[in-house]
Amino acid sequence: MQEDVVLVKDFRKSYGDTVAVDGISFDVQQGEIFGLLGPNGAGKTTTMESLEGLRQPSGGWLSVLGVDPTRQPKRLHSMIGVQLQASGLPGSMTPHEAMEFFCAYHQVTPREDLLDRLGLGEKKSSQFSTLSTGLQRRLALALAIAHDPPVILLDEPTAGLDVGSRVELHEVMRELRAKGTTIILATHDMAEAEKMADRVAILLKGKIAATGSPTQLTATGSGLVKISVSSETGSLLQNAGVFPSVSQQILKDEYVIYYSRDAGESVPAIFDFLKAHDDHLVDLRVERPSLEDRFLEITQPDLSNGGKP
Repeated sequence: MQEDVVLVKDFRKSYGDTVAVDGISFDVQQGEIFGLLGPNGAGKTTTMESLEGLRQPSGGWLSVLGVDPTRQPKRLHSMIGVQLQASGLPGSMTPHEAMEFFCAYHQVTPREDLLDRLGLGEKKSSQFSTLSTGLQRRLALALAIAHDPPVILLDEPTAGLDVGSRVELHEVMRELRAKGTTIILATHDMAEAEKMADRVAILLKGKIAATGSPTQLTATGSGLVKISVSSETGSLLQNAGVFPSVSQQILKDEYVIYYSRDAGESVPAIFDFLKAHDDHLVDLRVERPSLEDRFLEITQPDLSNGGKP
């Protein structure tokens, strides 16, 4: 049985009359990547900052490896690594200097190997302000994990990164998880959460609207299958056919997209339609609902049927 590393119980945080987080509860197990998802203002950042000891809860309690974040901040900081969206490093500081500074604070040997591993080897002596966004985020991750903390909190770690940098950071996250590190990932990127997280919690207006693995969440929604069809003459674009089990259809570029309750009924009928109109299939894609579809279904209920208007 896995150990609960992070515990959040009836956590509430308000700023004056504004309630940012309204009595949420969740746990994170050892070696798990746990995603915190939600639209802007949902309470993700407040929750992350409270776990980091930067905010005092208005109610309930939080625990990281048995440590109260606000009452035992010094002990907490030796146990966690934090990668923020904005690092706050001086523009004139170099990656080499930053690594030496952070490692001195944690009383560990500077991890120059991490700078090399994350593609900063040739930039060790460059000023932070001259680094690209991708390299700045790589440096932030290197500093967050340099003291080998058992818990890491990542806030939008891949926002604005190129594909290569994203792949590299995801690989580092997998390596950390494989050795038992617990990761809490706050992200707006639904594809990233679906790919990387073992479980996620979707926050909405300060409350948890849903929690579970990405597979569990996508299975509990409307369940509509997305069928995307492109054909040679575009007969489907020109004729609004009615097909079995299809509850909605939309047009996008050269595709007609159908949302179906049963693809086994809808797809053969679409094929029959194409044949009857002497049209030929160019592309057909049948996809289960994604985490993004389910996220939109929860956070924007007016956008139903696969999260589309």
